[in-house]
Amino acid sequence: MAPSIVRQTDPNSLSRIGPLHRQVYDRVQQTIREGHLKAGDRLPSTRALAAELGVSRNTVMAAFEQLIAEGYLEGQAGSGTYVAQGFGDMRSTRKVATGGPGLSKQGAAILSSGKTRIVFDDAPRAFEPGIPAVDQALLRLWWRLMHKSWKHARPSLGYQGSLGYMPLRKAISVYLAVARGVRCEPEQVVITSGAQQGLDLAARLLSDPGDSVWMEDPGYLGAKAALSAAGTRLVPVPVDREGLVVAEGRLRMPTARLAYVTPSHQFPVGATMSLARRLDLLAWAREADAWILEDDYDSEYRYASRPLPALQGLDDSGRVVYIGTFSKVMFPGMRIGYVVVPPNVTDAFAAARAVGDRQSPWLEQAALTEFLSEGHLGRHVRRMRSDYQERAETLVESVQKKLAGRLDVRMPDAGLHLTGWLRNGESDRAISRTAYSAGVSAMALSRNAILPCNPGLVLGYAGYPLADIRAAVDRLAAAIG
Repeated sequence: MAPSIVRQTDPNSLSRIGPLHRQVYDRVQQTIREGHLKAGDRLPSTRALAAELGVSRNTVMAAFEQLIAEGYLEGQAGSGTYVAQGFGDMRSTRKVATGGPGLSKQGAAILSSGKTRIVFDDAPRAFEPGIPAVDQALLRLWWRLMHKSWKHARPSLGYQGSLGYMPLRKAISVYLAVARGVRCEPEQVVITSGAQQGLDLAARLLSDPGDSVWMEDPGYLGAKAALSAAGTRLVPVPVDREGLVVAEGRLRMPTARLAYVTPSHQFPVGATMSLARRLDLLAWAREADAWILEDDYDSEYRYASRPLPALQGLDDSGRVVYIGTFSKVMFPGMRIGYVVVPPNVTDAFAAARAVGDRQSPWLEQAALTEFLSEGHLGRHVRRMRSDYQERAETLVESVQKKLAGRLDVRMPDAGLHLTGWLRNGESDRAISRTAYSAGVSAMALSRNAILPCNPGLVLGYAGYPLADIRAAVDRLAAAIG
């Protein structure tokens, strides 16, 4: 005789949540999965179980039909309903399943890459780097362009090409030629879900596991994560006031497969790569038959001079893959970036893009096309450049006043953040933890480094009003004494 289904749980719980037939289904399924009913056990008749549970017979019949369809039960004509063969106590198998067979080597590399997933709320904590200001004029304009694009969306709601919306690719190629000195055709532009996807695609397509890769040190965590996940061996190359020290890279690993650089505004120390270094890097790439990943993440915002032309514009041998994003210049939630690739690898990027997530959302691409074509980006950048410069000046003045002798800062030449250097050799990670407990995000510079580096704090300023910047510096000063 099968154990009573009613006695396995509180009978009064039935009919509290969800349709009755689903509650009966859940009750019987749970009883089977926990081993109270075993393979071959005969269940009560639908009439008897309905009376036992206090529901209609039709309710029980509907639950049984679903359980039979899913393979938990089987009906035998003229005999009754039985637990299907193959079911025993499944509690032990569930315990095993929670552990799983373990990660692959690639999965372990991703987990240990240092790229943590940070979830920001609507008001991120100062001084998180890489956060642009929420510009209300931009948001109103963006809403209007989205609405306009949606009105014309019907012919474009199907699948699109994996490389992206062609009108947007054309608009980006024109913008890059004028603003960044990038030389490309629209067919070379690959639309991505932000710069991080571009880094991931390039790392997987242009390197093999075990390949050596020059990595700026300190450098961007997202790039380290993508390159580590691809199985490459990171070769830390120092940076100075002229950017990546190419001569040191030649000494450490002259035959590297790839070099990752942020030449326009090095992350996180803020250096700009000199022309001599750029030419030397390109010469090395030709000699070593190597690739260069140029991450141009926030070069639009330059305060000391006009934005410098991209490294890609100097490349005459098709070795530079140029990666950009609209997350920093507009807002991160847009999730539209792009990669400019040499013509000989375009098909490979198209195939990899299709495997990853097929395509970016059409509506946002269409709105961004209008935004670029109507000249709104240039006007937005000019307006925000002045705003960001004032915020940077306020941060520098506040730190120099409140943390004189502890943190050395200077006005940045470009970007959305600056790096302050700790003067007394203190642990930047310890200070970062103390600051966080006081409500201030001050990223430790050493967190971005592979080899030991001078201690410092990476402070973003663009996304925070002047009053918030001053208040956060006060809290930081109070926290670290």
